[in-house]
Amino acid sequence: MTLVRDGKHTYRHWNGRFQRALIIENPDPLLDERLREMGIEPHRVADAPDEDELVRLLQEGQHHLIFKRSKVEITERVVAASENLAAVMLCCIGDDSVDKVACARSGVLVTHDPVSNGRSVAELVMGELIAIARRLFESVPEMANSEWNKGSQGRYELMGKRLGILGLGNIGRQVAQLGQALGMEIVFFDTAPVPREVGLAMGWRPVSNPRELFALADFVSVHVSATDIHGRSNRGLVTYEMLSAMSDKPGESPRAFINLARGFIVDPDVLRRAVTEGHVAYAMTDVFPEEPGRASTTRWINPYQGEPRIFATPHIGAATREAQPRIAAYVSRTTQMLNEMGMLRNCVFRTRAAIEFDVDFASSMLAVVHVDKRGTKKAVDDAIFKAGANNLRSAHIDFPDYGIAYDLSALDRELTPEQITSLLHDAAEITGDPTAIRWLRSIPLEGGTGS
Repeated sequence: MTLVRDGKHTYRHWNGRFQRALIIENPDPLLDERLREMGIEPHRVADAPDEDELVRLLQEGQHHLIFKRSKVEITERVVAASENLAAVMLCCIGDDSVDKVACARSGVLVTHDPVSNGRSVAELVMGELIAIARRLFESVPEMANSEWNKGSQGRYELMGKRLGILGLGNIGRQVAQLGQALGMEIVFFDTAPVPREVGLAMGWRPVSNPRELFALADFVSVHVSATDIHGRSNRGLVTYEMLSAMSDKPGESPRAFINLARGFIVDPDVLRRAVTEGHVAYAMTDVFPEEPGRASTTRWINPYQGEPRIFATPHIGAATREAQPRIAAYVSRTTQMLNEMGMLRNCVFRTRAAIEFDVDFASSMLAVVHVDKRGTKKAVDDAIFKAGANNLRSAHIDFPDYGIAYDLSALDRELTPEQITSLLHDAAEITGDPTAIRWLRSIPLEGGTGS
């Protein structure tokens, strides 16, 4: 790979496959094994380096890829530290530890794994439902102090109770299915059309707004992403008005709230108020607006500390012996697709963004990250035409929130260095943007049959 600066234009350009990867935050060792099989040398660093150490590692190693979980922040300084950096591969669902604007500005792709930890998270939710319903969190420490409180007051079965799911994605659906298997009635709210149709097909009850969900449900479990389908932040999605609606139900109810999605979905002060005032009887959270290991160097304090009816765990939703190898295998496949064919899946610049297609009969792939200004795509197509290459198949995806796009073409011949240079300069001239092409990669295909 080379970072080209010719006085007027700046871009990243390289041929072939990735060679070096930096692995931090201890994802499963299966990842290293799979990377080596692809010809990528992994550089694993124990635990979670701070920003200065991470910058040093990247400057020295000039890695093509970073693999991480949810703790270490990828800042603008980090992105700039390796001129070879092509992608940040998240071994988790959440992407809020990455400065996506800085990545897009440098043409660095960011992917995640939205599926592999689903079962682990769903099972933790079910364990919490039972523990809250039977008041286990109170009984265990009481018995440790030889206190014998056997009464049935405030203790419930799950059968026959309403489980409200806020966000019927991969994890939300699994929680709903497990709850249904225990005899619970499922109600749900989701703004996306596909999850709504899935919920209806499963026989679950949709509601028209989140407040109605809280008013109907005995338990509410949140399973939304950091942003909605329109790219709007879900920060503060759960309001005091919603939480207070849980006390609208007649008769006895567990009135419990569970959040294993994102810490900023609900403001800690809002949740504390709802619990203190008795609208919510118990709450359980595995996520927090600020978590240890992020930018702050001050001692972390649980924002729910001192409230005995809000139970907390240290972000362990995906921390199982089964989930971590699944994540490593899934992210390895995502890496293989990008490395060997330029294919893209689960890019966080847009929900579930993906480019995958058959490359039979192609000899080379041309992958381009470019600005989404008018004329940039034309420069790519014109370069292929002027080179006399046949574009056997192509795909294009825009990321309007970040001002860039990803373009992938399967060609019957590889463009020469001179033709690629012409493409880069033409794109800059047409758009008036010297950084119109953020990076460009030509990937020869093994066994290609083109001329």
